[in-house]
Amino acid sequence: MTAGTIVLLRHARTAYNAGLRLQGQIDIPLDEVGRWQAEQGATALAASHKASSVVASDLERARDTAAAYARQVGLEVVTDPALRERSFGIWEGMTDAEIAERWPDEHAVWRSGGEPPVAGVESKDAVARRMEESVLRHAEALGAGDTLVVVSHGSAITQAITRMLGLDPATWRGLHGMHNVHWSHLRASPPGVVPGWRLVAHNVGAGYPLDTWQSGPEARQ
Repeated sequence: MTAGTIVLLRHARTAYNAGLRLQGQIDIPLDEVGRWQAEQGATALAASHKASSVVASDLERARDTAAAYARQVGLEVVTDPALRERSFGIWEGMTDAEIAERWPDEHAVWRSGGEPPVAGVESKDAVARRMEESVLRHAEALGAGDTLVVVSHGSAITQAITRMLGLDPATWRGLHGMHNVHWSHLRASPPGVVPGWRLVAHNVGAGYPLDTWQSGPEARQ
């Protein structure tokens, strides 16, 4: 058995997101805009998908985003460290410009879609494998009429979807990165159909213009 629907939701904004700093597995809380995004996104997601189970990365920004949605649907959040963001090792906490200045060759490899040989940087394939294993393990506890909502992180979600669609996370770059508190919706394929999951929607949000969404509620005044 498996859930018929999986929704993968990216966490809300943090100060590192606002400052364009690479977060990776640093445990950063939501900022004020992020807390607003989490509530608005939770309402929008609950109107479209009522989860049977909500699981989240154990990092605070994902847990708190998941909690906002879980309150809407009357569930508790289950945390799983396997749903953490991709590790970026010694690059974590830095801006793109800082990385490019200190590691110009490795930065060029990264930005071209390659795997930079930098201490602690997790490969896309490794991220995809641990994410897929975790998502499917939680999905297998549910039935065909159920929905699993997974709250995780931008790069981790992209790699997971790519692998679940039967594509190579190391080389295929056909998905646009996800905005904060936006989600992707996958449906289980019929038995025997490859790949086992189909992408129904990607990078769906609460319906605000992107500049308003990124700036927060004061942008509407």
